[in-house]
Amino acid sequence: MANFKIFNKISKPTEKEKKEVVAFLFQHLQEYGDEIIDIGKCFDFAVKDSNEKLGGFVLALVENGEIMGATIVNKTGMSGYIPENILVYIAVHENARGKGFGKKLMNKAIELADGDIALHVEPNNPAKILYEKLGFESKYLEMRLKK
Repeated sequence: MANFKIFNKISKPTEKEKKEVVAFLFQHLQEYGDEIIDIGKCFDFAVKDSNEKLGGFVLALVENGEIMGATIVNKTGMSGYIPENILVYIAVHENARGKGFGKKLMNKAIELADGDIALHVEPNNPAKILYEKLGFESKYLEMRLKK
C-alpha cells in the first residue's frame, strides 16, 4: 500500500529525503524535466520558512520504501489573476506508470493546495490527458523570454 510523505515549512525533510526526492524527479521527469540544481531550488522554495503566502509543499508517494511518484507545488503569493499555486514538477516512476499513482498524486495535491492551481504541460506529454480529466483547462499559450 502506498503512503504519502508531505514536506512543507512545518514538516521539514531530512537532507537525505530531499536528495532522494530531487534525484527521483530528475530521473523520472525525463525529457520534461530541468537540471537537478533547479529541481533542488524548487524543493527548497516549497519547504522554506516564509510568510503564509509563499512556500508550498512536496509530496512523495512511497510504496515498500520506494518512491513511486513525487510532486512539488509552489505558492505564487497571488490570487485571482494568477492562481495561488503552481504545480511545478510531477513524476511517476517509469515502472509504475498507468497504475493510478499519478492520479493519486494529483488528487492529494489538489486536496492540499489552498486556492487554484496552474501547471505547464507540453502538448505531447501523455499526462495532459490526466490533467484534463481532473478538470484542468488550457487557458493560455505560454511564451517566455530567456535572458
